[in-house]
This record gives sequence, C-alpha cells and structure tokens, in this order.
Amino acid sequence: MVEPKDVVIIGGGFAGLSAGVALAERGFRVALLERKPALGGRAYSFEDPETGDLVDNGQHVLMGCYGETLSFLDRIGTRDKLMFHQNLEIEMLAAGGARARLYTAHVPGPLHMGAAMLRYGHLKPAERLRLMVGGARLLRMRRSDRARLQTLTVAQLMSELRQGEAARRSFWYPLAIATLNEDPALASASLLAEVLKRAFFSRRSDSAFVYSRVGLSELYCKPAAAFIERNGGVVASHAAVEGLEVDFNRDGGGELKRVKLRDGRSLEAANFISAVPPAQLLAMLPEPLGADPFFSRFAALGTSPIICVHVWLDREVTDFAFVGFIGTATQWLFNKRRIFEQHGARHPGYLSFVISGARSLVERSSDELVAQVMSDLRAMIPAARQAQVVKALVLKEKQATMAPDPRSNQIRPLAETPIRNFFLAGDWIQTGLPATIESAVISGHAAAAAIAARVAGLSAAA
Repeated sequence: MVEPKDVVIIGGGFAGLSAGVALAERGFRVALLERKPALGGRAYSFEDPETGDLVDNGQHVLMGCYGETLSFLDRIGTRDKLMFHQNLEIEMLAAGGARARLYTAHVPGPLHMGAAMLRYGHLKPAERLRLMVGGARLLRMRRSDRARLQTLTVAQLMSELRQGEAARRSFWYPLAIATLNEDPALASASLLAEVLKRAFFSRRSDSAFVYSRVGLSELYCKPAAAFIERNGGVVASHAAVEGLEVDFNRDGGGELKRVKLRDGRSLEAANFISAVPPAQLLAMLPEPLGADPFFSRFAALGTSPIICVHVWLDREVTDFAFVGFIGTATQWLFNKRRIFEQHGARHPGYLSFVISGARSLVERSSDELVAQVMSDLRAMIPAARQAQVVKALVLKEKQATMAPDPRSNQIRPLAETPIRNFFLAGDWIQTGLPATIESAVISGHAAAAAIAARVAGLSAAA
C-alpha cells in the first residue's frame, strides 16, 4: 500500500543521493533507482586494475564554499575523508615555462583574494591594478545590475570591465573555463559572477580547495546508499526507468502514479523525484507532458564536454598538487601523488589532466589526446621531457554538464513541476550556480524540502 511518505527517486548521482538522504532523515521511505551498474552518475570512481590506484571519472574538486555538499557529507559521515587546503595556491605556467603563483594572503576575505591578484606575476603592475578594479566592478554589477549581467557572455563582460588580453588569458579565462566548463565566448557572465563571489570574494575559508582522500564512490555513493537503507529505504542499480504513468486532470495538471522499469516491473509511490539529465527525463515523459511548454523547453538546453586524461609516468615531474596551464589545449594538471600524499596514489608519477569545454577535441582518439597532453606537459614542465608514459587512460564525458550559456541559464527550471507530486533535481536545475557538485546537492536538498512541505501541507489539510 502506498503511504504519503513513500518516495521514488530516479537517478543515483549527487542530486539523487542527497535528496534521498535528506528525505530518509525526515522519515520518508525512499526507493532510489539507478539505471547503471553502479551509483555516482557522472561523478564516480573505480580502481585501476593494473596500478591499484583509484581513478575518478573526472577530477572533481570541492571548495570551502560548498556548504550544502559539506552538510551532505556530514550527514552520511564522510566529511573526515576530505583534505582542506586552507590557502588557495595555484601554480600557473605559461608558454616558455614562465611561472607565477596565484596564492591568497593570511588576511580576512575578500582582502585575501585582492592580495593574490596584486601579487600575480603573469601580469604587470598596471594590469594587476586593472584586474582589481575589474573584480570590484564585477561585484558591483552582481549587486545592482543583475539583469544586465544575465545577458552577457564572459567575453562580453571582460570588454565591459576593460580587461586586457593578458588578464583574460592568464586569470579570467582559466577560472571561467574551469568553473563553467565552456568557452568564454559562450558562457554566462552571470554564472561566473556568482562563482567568483561565493568562492573567491567572500570569506577566506570559502576559497579553500578541498580534495577527497578516497575515491568518489567511497566518499559519497556507498555511504549515502547505506544511510538510506538503514532508514528503511531501498537503493537499486540496474534499475532503468523507461516511462512515467500520469493521471491527468481536466485542467491539464495531474499526478504521477508509478514509474515503469525496463524489465517490465512498475513501482508506485506518493512522491517522485527525477534526478537525471534533461534528455533522459524527456525520454521518460508520456506524450502529453513532453509537449507541455514547461518540459519541452528542456530540449533547448545544450551540453558541454569534459575530457580527463590519466597518465602514469615513470617518475615525478612536479612538486605541486595543482597546476594551471596557460595557452595550451590542456588546462589543468592534478598531481595525484601530492594530493593523496598521506593516503596516496600508489604510483609516484600518477597525473590527471583536465580539458574543460572540450568541443573541438572530444572526437579525437585516445592516442591523440594522450599525445596532446604530453606535448603540453613537456612544453610547460621541462622535468617531464625525459619522462616516459607507463600507462594512460582517457575518459570522455561528452555531455558532462549543461551548457552554461545565458539562454540556457534563463530557462533552467526550479524543483516544482506542473505535476503536483513530481519534482526535479540535478546540477542543471536553477540553483544560481553552474553545473557543479554543489549545484547538484543544492537541487537535491531543494526537491526533498519541496516534498516534505507538500506532505506536511496535505497532513495539515486532512
């Protein structure tokens, strides 16, 4: 028999699991369905069989400002598996091996970031001052001219802020591409402003880089599933939802009754959450809903790819945990040996390279991509020129994130839908942030809160 606190959640990534945990904590009976063999969605890990190292499907970095994510990890008991780098410190390398460090000062925020900008060696003193002025103007626009900001791309914003080519190339664009996963000529200026305000121009602790000392699956997938199950719920993999059955009202509204699984089973509940990407959601909708303007607009949401290349070298080539490349196809290097120094990567030369917004590269072969990142590495770090590749692994997420262009950002939905007991979650839901882990968890918590409020309202009415 269906009870008012029965919930079906479709999707087992950060959004679905955070929603499930929040509802289980409130006494709801959760059934979470994941179509893949394992939980994690687009953020999971696995053990490389040859090296024994844990490999994330992409290099996912948290930050101190990820309040909802940290609360979620607190709830499932894994926050102690995180390592906090309280001082932002990024080694930025330019063509020819020119080095500069972007590092914050031991002063309260946001002054800590101002000091980092004023000491940034890739810019001349006058350019650093202009960078500071540009940052101040950006924060002012965010406060007083949000409507204007929402119409601009990052590249257009840079022109309004009068930022020169050097500042764009060595500061603004690396941050924009890393946080938005998109070309600055396409990406939303409003989303960049929100990221910069929350992560870099607020409290000093908000700009801390936070790494997991374990694989992503161990960090949140298994503990979240265990939490749900301890509280009377069910978490099922290999459970692909093919369709939704809705009872429609005369006014066009309706109520979702059950989900239909690929294996022929169906599952009823009083409440439902879809925590899957928009294309997957649209494929599940019955025909009348697919044509509804609320849902049909999701087809206009584009996607942007990410490539992660994992390379095991025969030696260490850098002491830094995190290195940014300026002017190359490869944008970021994560030194797994240093990041996991205490609980570490087993192999001393294990590096992970990230190429965000990789539209022009995503169709290249794995061999071509490994050659590309090694060429970029050797151009930037001379110590790598004699290093030999022992093993390489290329992971492509062709639809890694929602494309964060201004138009897509404006049509992102909130958690509620025209179907009164059907709610949405996912990093693509409107959270004010780009498609990040924090956005996913915010959306999961929002969907859970909406269901809790609905059920409380129904109970009060009864």
